[in-house]
Amino acid sequence: MSSKGTIGILTGGGDVPGLNPAIRAITIRALREGYQVLGIRRGWAGLVELVPDRQADNSANVQVLTKDIVNRAGRTGGTFLHTSRTRPSHLPKSNLPEHLRDKYTAEINDVTPEVLRNIEFLGLDFLIPIGGDDTLSYAQRLHEEGVKVVAIPKTMDNDVPGTDYCIGFSTCVTRTIELTHRLRTSAGSHERYLIIEVFGRYAGFTALLPTMAGAADRCIIPEYPVDIEQLARLATEDRNRHPSKYSVILVSEGAKLQHQEEMSFEGQEVDQYGHRKLGGIGDKVSALLKDLSPRFNNGRRINVLNQRLGYLVRSGEPDALDSIVPMAFGNIALDLVLSGTSGRLVAIHNGSYDTVPITAVTGQKKIVDVEKYYNIERLRPKYESFMRQPLFIMTSDI
Repeated sequence: MSSKGTIGILTGGGDVPGLNPAIRAITIRALREGYQVLGIRRGWAGLVELVPDRQADNSANVQVLTKDIVNRAGRTGGTFLHTSRTRPSHLPKSNLPEHLRDKYTAEINDVTPEVLRNIEFLGLDFLIPIGGDDTLSYAQRLHEEGVKVVAIPKTMDNDVPGTDYCIGFSTCVTRTIELTHRLRTSAGSHERYLIIEVFGRYAGFTALLPTMAGAADRCIIPEYPVDIEQLARLATEDRNRHPSKYSVILVSEGAKLQHQEEMSFEGQEVDQYGHRKLGGIGDKVSALLKDLSPRFNNGRRINVLNQRLGYLVRSGEPDALDSIVPMAFGNIALDLVLSGTSGRLVAIHNGSYDTVPITAVTGQKKIVDVEKYYNIERLRPKYESFMRQPLFIMTSDI
């Protein structure tokens, strides 16, 4: 134990490049200020599965962080603390650790009392969770229970309310542009439509920004259900204008077709946050475009090259912005800790670092403002009004 106190750090939800630089920034600064830093392993699962007994082996749930540990990891992608989608307020009976199975017997259990007991057992004076709106919604719950929480937003989708930017988004956009340009060679060689499914459950930022940067001709986003015939006409026009006879369309995984009641899912199973695994809209769009293509191409069918980028854009090391922004976010978190301020979300607004109440996380969803940023006639971004907009153009209005 240190004279200043103890800070806990955890990462929850999907991994993104930039998590390890954030952990490094928090730890280095905290150690210099005289704090002890504990890494909670596997997100909220570490605080659920920890056994509050000094004789227990909790090495799978918590580790003491040192300068050497975080310096080695800070250059890498993913999260060396590991992650999970555990939700302690809605824990299935099958996910209960052995030492809690006699105490909680319902099919779905709220084990928050155990989390609070374990936070006290570890002597955590502050908890810094890094995650998306699911992970941070439980952080808000702990804040309401009296835990001193400072939250840091991360997600490939860039859809955490209250901030214009989330850790992982820049690398996602960078990789999407890079991989789309690589796939062009095959699309052009075979004179096909190139359909690429990208991240984006509720928000289309990861499709809109790469398209704006020239990676695609059209993009389909969750905020606007697409008329497939309109898309087929535009995609065919794009293809036939191109010297190599191909066109490129980015499709958000959460996008829907007109008259489609729900998103496209891989199966019926839901995670602890109530989400089914997305996947398949790219396949649907590809099949429909292929069938419709003769109508807009003088009776001749156009084949499709269909690719889901998936984990390719979230693996590997962070780009420059996802090395710099986590450093700044981590140091702002420590500023809040040093001032004794909790219940805040580190954020960016209009290009400036800031903080907002953590309650912003569970407010209205952060999605693309279609009227401001998306041309529904052309199924592509709008290319005007960039003056005095932030680096990534689209902002959070919360």
